Amino acid sequence: MVLYTSPFPNGFLSALHSFSWGLIFPCYWIGDRLVGSFVPTTYEKRQRGDDPCYFHALCIIITTPIYLALLAVSLPFALIGFLLWSPLQSTRRPYVYSRVQDKSHIHGSTLLTEWKASSNGKSFCFGSANVCLLPDSLARLNNVFNTQARAKEIGRRIRNGASRPQIKIYIDSPTNTSISAASFSSLVSPQGGESNNRAVNAGLKRTTSMEYKGDNSGSNNSEENKAGGEANEGEDGNTCIVRIGGEDNGHISDPEADGLGGQVNNNKGPVDRSPEAEAESLKGQTPNHKQKEGDSGSLDSYTASRESLVKARAGDGPVDQSTINSKLLYKASLMKKTSVRKKRNTDEPFDHEISAFFPANLDFLCLQEVFDKRAAEKLKDQLHHYFEYILYDVGVYSCHGHCTFKFVNSGLLFASRYPVMDAAYHCYPNGKGTDSLSSKGALFLKVQVGSTPQDQRIVGYISCTHLQALAGDTTVRCEQLDLLQDWLADFRKSTSSSSTANPEELVAFDVLCGDLNFDNCSSDDKLEQQHSLFTRYKDPCRIGPGEDKSWAIGTLLDPEGLYDEEVCTPDNLQKTMESEDGRKAFLVFPTSKSHASSQKGRKGALKGNGRRIDYMLYAEEGLYLEWKVEVEEFSFITQLAGLTDHLPVAMRLMVSMGEEDS
Repeated sequence: MVLYTSPFPNGFLSALHSFSWGLIFPCYWIGDRLVGSFVPTTYEKRQRGDDPCYFHALCIIITTPIYLALLAVSLPFALIGFLLWSPLQSTRRPYVYSRVQDKSHIHGSTLLTEWKASSNGKSFCFGSANVCLLPDSLARLNNVFNTQARAKEIGRRIRNGASRPQIKIYIDSPTNTSISAASFSSLVSPQGGESNNRAVNAGLKRTTSMEYKGDNSGSNNSEENKAGGEANEGEDGNTCIVRIGGEDNGHISDPEADGLGGQVNNNKGPVDRSPEAEAESLKGQTPNHKQKEGDSGSLDSYTASRESLVKARAGDGPVDQSTINSKLLYKASLMKKTSVRKKRNTDEPFDHEISAFFPANLDFLCLQEVFDKRAAEKLKDQLHHYFEYILYDVGVYSCHGHCTFKFVNSGLLFASRYPVMDAAYHCYPNGKGTDSLSSKGALFLKVQVGSTPQDQRIVGYISCTHLQALAGDTTVRCEQLDLLQDWLADFRKSTSSSSTANPEELVAFDVLCGDLNFDNCSSDDKLEQQHSLFTRYKDPCRIGPGEDKSWAIGTLLDPEGLYDEEVCTPDNLQKTMESEDGRKAFLVFPTSKSHASSQKGRKGALKGNGRRIDYMLYAEEGLYLEWKVEVEEFSFITQLAGLTDHLPVAMRLMVSMGEEDS
């Protein structure tokens, strides 16, 4: 299958489309600005409440007649452009495939190693998020604004969070498996210096052996496999491994600690403040999408990790108070490994957490509601700093192949560090209400993730979708789930390769993710909860229809509270979501006639931990029989706090050789 690198088959049609859109755009932009000026967000309302002169009201009175006049002037040109634009959509391709040619600008792809399917297995990390990148006037209905700036910031946060070094702390001792988070509070910092080394010395008194795996390492895998017992083949080169063994709980010497500090830290200047002082300085930050590059949401330091064990700062050289106020607390992951494998939670076979950052070494990303084309371009440019392969502008426009007119695309975007082999898109034909104006559908992808020693390709399948959103449209969503399964089966059949010339491909994983717009606990969504999709795909957060696991939380935030201090930064949102009272105050909960519409101040019993409408599912059937697929970790992510009304989710799968029957 040919991947389409341009939306039209030839340059003439592309030029004609650009000309027609150039005629439409002024009218579209003016109308968007005009409507948006009358739909303020709660953040803007708070700012205007402090304005005793009502300056904004005066601006609206002055600018509204100007906008109306410009709209009237641009409308005839927009009609001409529309007459050219609409028929062109019948020749438009369903997506645009973008690949970075200069890999020197990519932080992530250069770290990949070819998987040769040995017995150690391989882990793959998947992420999904609804980013609410609509035209600004429509985005304001979800209490978010400034779509173009948000798109750039969302892309920056995702790629900076995913490309940071992955800090792993292994505990090999079967008797000493506890660790204090405070003891590692200064393990990693981009600003080195003597104070950092002293902090490391003070914090690592209980360790006996420590290792750091740098960017170009990877030759000592045999020793790591022997020491850890479960080291994965092809682990990315930006993984920092801190291995804690200890039969006698001995102390490491100061020179050893100093050596670690020299390896982990980039010695660029002295540190003027303690991590505790930094934490105090974070109070009172403004919403993240209004901050500038390098601030608390940008994560421009690549030393951030995923749990609250390591605190660090970004920037070079000495820092002042204004710089400190814009930095987040960075965190590292703790992974315990003993002679008998232990997990953080004894009731689960995998780790789960609420993380302030996207997982390190994120391999695949599926986004929904990237409806605005200019925002999609800005988002793509940011993501290309980490992901080499991107499909965007997915969907159809006008009346092409459908009975209803489509004003916007599907909003789906896919980014990958691995090569995309095939792609297909299908539009749901049964959309209703406002959803019928967009080409919501499903995007199916086939990626190559490795090869066997016999030169057989190792592939994976990923599906991304966004279902009908309106409440009460249960039947519509069930029909769309039926279509989704049929389309996926057809895609796998049409893209499989088993001829003599092309050796049979080995399927490593089959993952489905997206915004399904129903939750597993609401009494109004019983039909969707019992759909046959959940017999083919497994939901790591689900026990059964109507019941989620106790640690699973909702992914739909209450829009009215997006700019409250408790949730306006990734770190604050993480802490709030870890609290039951915080979830009750800031998440949307399953609908019930007995519950009031107001989120805050609700004291009655609430079912579940909020509406979980963003899903990450995986299949155990239809894969290579000698392999098994297990969930390593599942994360609810708060890194996009203040930028969208959804919590992203991420899942890491381990593909390994199946255990032989005893």
